[in-house]
This record gives sequence, structure tokens and C-alpha cells, in this order.
Amino acid sequence: MSVIRIEDIAHVRYAAPDLVAMRGFLEDFGLACFEADGRLYGRASDGRPFVHVTEPGAARFLALGLRAASVDDLERLAAHEGVAVSDLADPGGGKVVRLTDPDGYLVEVIAGQAQGETAPLPADPPRNTAAASPRFRAAIRLEPSPSHVRRIGHAVLKVRDFRTSEAWYKQRFGLLTSDEVEAAKDVPLGAFMRCDRGDQPADHHTLFLAQLPGELGILHAAFEVANLDDLMLGHDHLKARGRKAAWGVGRHIMGSQVFDYWKDPFGNELEHWTDGDLFTSADPPQKMPMSALLAVQWGAPNPLFAGRMPPPPTLVSFFTALMLRIKRLFRRPAQGTPA
Repeated sequence: MSVIRIEDIAHVRYAAPDLVAMRGFLEDFGLACFEADGRLYGRASDGRPFVHVTEPGAARFLALGLRAASVDDLERLAAHEGVAVSDLADPGGGKVVRLTDPDGYLVEVIAGQAQGETAPLPADPPRNTAAASPRFRAAIRLEPSPSHVRRIGHAVLKVRDFRTSEAWYKQRFGLLTSDEVEAAKDVPLGAFMRCDRGDQPADHHTLFLAQLPGELGILHAAFEVANLDDLMLGHDHLKARGRKAAWGVGRHIMGSQVFDYWKDPFGNELEHWTDGDLFTSADPPQKMPMSALLAVQWGAPNPLFAGRMPPPPTLVSFFTALMLRIKRLFRRPAQGTPA
């Protein structure tokens, strides 16, 4: 049994030397931005006070936020870890327990935030197909705009020892494995893990841990948008604004979501996604080959396969590091030669 079961991811927290530049990008990305106490906050349309935080400073990742079901859960977690429950000094208030994971990442577990009203999303009209035509005498006319970000969905962290980190997160937060990624049989490289909500549906993954060589850091944070049309409008808007594309548009294999990755002015990668898989606690974990990680069911190939190599941290550097690790794992000295 885990200490608690988290409900979802809550936010990601970064530092950046130019909040004006970050704000411009986040607004193009589809977040509503505001400043408070010297920090820049990005809000989605789900009524939560914020999903993205930027503090002044040298560009770096600061913290992962997770949402507990109640302050009672925070008290239980704090007692287990021997730490205090503190007031959350961010818009919306609430309480927080701050932990440090095995790789030194700050994890902010929160509860009791004020919940605002949920904003309406753009309509998702019926779609005519060869099998059925429910949209009759009604044209589709879309207005150019940024995507409408509904909520934060997941984050991907690079770790030194996958099994150690996996145990740490599962023991404290009750995460379940959806897909474990293997370089070869019984050679794990990481796992997509979801929240345990019992018989209620949960995203295919809330956290992906990946064991890779090199510097630690966040590989990307992902945000759900209204629908496919909304994702494509956002893609066109970001492109027109001269923002840096990272990968997309396409449909993933693990998680199945339609994706579109972009880079903020400081090299952080953010994803728009829609139409992802949902599972309950009854769905067993699967093992998947590394080849399924960056392959697509349709759409833009990963930049590595397209002959483009953006600088890290990106999914390209992710794949390159995986290949290096596999080579090391399977490199064997010739018989009769020193290792």
C-alpha cells in the first residue's frame, strides 16, 4: 500500500531570466498569464489557480507539483516523511508538503487550493465520415487563435536509476504502470505511470520516468487542449508567431494521444495533446519495446528520423541517449581480450 494516492499532476515550476519573454510564449501556447509576488503564473481553463510557474533566475527546472485528494492526505504523507505541512504561498492558497526525490527533484504535493470556475471550451462539432454523417446543413468555420489549454496532463523526468525512482514514487503516491519501456527483454529504460483512481478513468500517464545518461532534468511537460481542431489551430498560431517547433503533429503509440511539441525561449519543451488513452486500476501493466517510444501511428516523424537534431533537452536527445545506453549494455569484449 502506498502512503497516499495522488489525484493528478498539479503544476510545473521553472526559473527563467526574462519573465516577459516567457509570458509571450505561454500566451501564444494558450495559457492565461498573470504575475504575483514577482512570479509569472500560467493558468488553464479548468478553474485551478495555475498550472505553470516561472520564477526569476537562471533558466532551469525547479519543481514538479502533484495534487493530493485532501489535506488529511498531506498530513499522513508529512508524518511518514518526517516533514511539515506548510502553507502554499501561491495564488489559490492551500497546503503543501515538499519532498526531494532520489535524483534531487523537488516534489510539491498540494491540497486545499481554491477552485475557480471552469471556462467553456470551443465546440467540438459532429464529424462526417464515410460511415455516418451527423453534421447536416451546418458548416464548420474556425477562427484563428491559440489552443485552448484545459489542464496540465503529465511530465517526463530523466532519472539516474529507474527502479529506485519508480519505487520512490509508487510507494508514496500510488502510481500504477501503464507501459514499461524496454531496450531489450528485462532491460527497463523507464515507464509511463498513471494515477490510481480505482474504477474511475485516469490518463495513460501522469509521470514518465526515463533512465538516461547525462545531466538530469525535465524532458517535457504536457497540456491537454480542447480537441483536434483546437490543437491544429494552436499549431498554426505558434508557427505564425515564429515559435520553435520541436516535434509534431502526430499520434503516439503509447498513450495514443495526438501530440504537438514546442520549445519555450529557454529551451524547455511543452506539449499540446488531445485524445489520449484512459485506464482504470483494473488495467494491467504492459511491456513495450523502445522502438514504440518515438514511433508514430501517423504524422510527423521524430526529428531524429527526419534528419534534424534539435539541441537538448528534447525527445531527440532522449532517443539518442537511449541508443547510447543500449550500445553499452550489449557491447561485449571479444573473447580473449581484456574487458
